[in-house]
Parts: sequence; C-alpha cells; structure tokens
Amino acid sequence: SVYGNNSDTDFKELDDTNEPISLYGATKKSNELMAFTYSNLYNINIIGLRFFTVYGPWGRPDMALFKFTHAILQDNPIQIYNNGKMIRDFTYIDDVVESVSRIVMKIKENSLENVKHNIYNIGSENPMPLMDYITVLEKTLGKSAKKIFIQAQLGDVTRTSSNSSKLYNWINYKPKTEIKAGIKNFVNWFKDYYKI
Repeated sequence: SVYGNNSDTDFKELDDTNEPISLYGATKKSNELMAFTYSNLYNINIIGLRFFTVYGPWGRPDMALFKFTHAILQDNPIQIYNNGKMIRDFTYIDDVVESVSRIVMKIKENSLENVKHNIYNIGSENPMPLMDYITVLEKTLGKSAKKIFIQAQLGDVTRTSSNSSKLYNWINYKPKTEIKAGIKNFVNWFKDYYKI
C-alpha cells in the first residue's frame, strides 16, 4: 500500500513511497518514518517488512479469497472491484512464515550491528490478474461464481508487484507455492474448519 499506483513494473524498497493513495497506505508509511527516526535518534536496529497480498489458511475473513470462497459455496454473488481489472502479487502464508523465520535465524546468527534501519519486501514476485485468481478458485471449488462487477474502491491500487530480491538474496529463500496449490490448501482448510 505504501507504493500507491507506482508506475514501475515491480516495486523495490528504494522506490518513492511519498504518494500512498489510501489512508491505510499512509499509516504504513508513517510507521516506517517513525521507525527510521527512532533508529537514528536512539541507535535502535530496526527491520521493516512489506507484505504483498498474503493469503492461505487462517486468513482474515475480510480478504478476497475468504469472502469469495464463502460466497461461492453459499451460491451468493461476489463483488469484483474495478470491473476485475486489478493485478495482485499473491503470496502464500507458508512462504511468508518461512521468510520471517529465516530473518529471525539471520538475526540470531549475526548481530544487527550493521543493520541500523532496513526495509524488505516479502512477495511472490509473480503478479496475477484478479480474474485469473478467481478462475483458479472456481476450478478448485468445482463451482462458478456469480459475479457482480463494480467500480474501484476509493484508495485501491490497480497493481501490486514486488521485487523481493533484496530479502531473498539475504535469506537464500524465495516463495515457491504456486497459486493452484495455495488456493487448494486454503479451500481444504476452509471446508474442514467450517465443516462444509
């Protein structure tokens, strides 16, 4: 969200983040600014992480995959913002957890003397059109969605695409869960959790 509608094809940590287009993005940016200031004023080593559209089991109920799955299984329509013309860098939760775990291990192995203040992207580096994402979900559920196409939400970015090479070169790990596998894992969890 801090990148706003950046025109770059992939977002890098050093890209300009001074024009977030939502209050949500602005709160993230302000958090990073405060962390940077504290780091410099009080000599605190700080690492900030920018997550790209995390999905998977135990996900938030207000996220698209959760809402779409619930609606499709109930034969209710799904609302698709911006007429479906959005692209997201979906990142599976297990890959995020593995990345964070490796960061913790790196910190334990090496002191943070030279870290000072660092920000890292955590994304799959594999942006996907929202409509393709929905198609994978439909195939996984074996059921078509009733679709209502509506205008974009205020403050919604049209594309997210991470360049996470800075982090993955450091921790020697890159997300490897394909969308089909990640959505299947989520659907299996959802059906089991809600006894469907």
